[in-house]
Amino acid sequence: MELSKTIKRLRAEHGWSQENLAERAYVSRQTVSNWENEKSYPDVHSLLILSDLFCVSLDELIKGDVDTMKNTIQNTDGKQLNRLQLLGVLQFFSLIFGITLLVEYGGEIGIILGAMLGGALAVGIFLTFRKMEQIKQENDIQTYREVLAFINGETLDDIEKANEQKKRVSMRNFEIAAAVVSGAMLIFAAVVAIMQFVG
Repeated sequence: MELSKTIKRLRAEHGWSQENLAERAYVSRQTVSNWENEKSYPDVHSLLILSDLFCVSLDELIKGDVDTMKNTIQNTDGKQLNRLQLLGVLQFFSLIFGITLLVEYGGEIGIILGAMLGGALAVGIFLTFRKMEQIKQENDIQTYREVLAFINGETLDDIEKANEQKKRVSMRNFEIAAAVVSGAMLIFAAVVAIMQFVG
């Protein structure tokens, strides 16, 4: 992203250290460092402050990044995240129906295989949804959406922001639930396997 270089250049032109800029922008020095090293992207509020501090327009500040943001949102959301979401749903239905069929019609071996498959699928579901959340965080997708909306004269209303927050909370809750189910299924599989071999 071009912004990291722009912030470094403009900061140097003003003779400011990262700490000086951080104080003026109401952020930590680490945040400024993360911006300059492309570890994170400033939100709309921070971009407006930077624009004012450096006496440049927002368009000048993020020049060159707009196309990259659009491509990141389109490619990340449109392809990889959709594939992972589909994989998670398929794993979930396999967990429900596959286990049921194995346990119902597989006898004692079916119970063991069902428990093992259940544990494996539960772990797979957990990892799939965790990867989706990781991709969103690594690519600053929500920040990019807000910045693009702002430069297009739009605003993300409070409802959309609240919905995004709810999604993040529900994703964390789902990850916790999936981890608990995964652990329980693995323990159950181990207990059933031990009982079969002992008995």
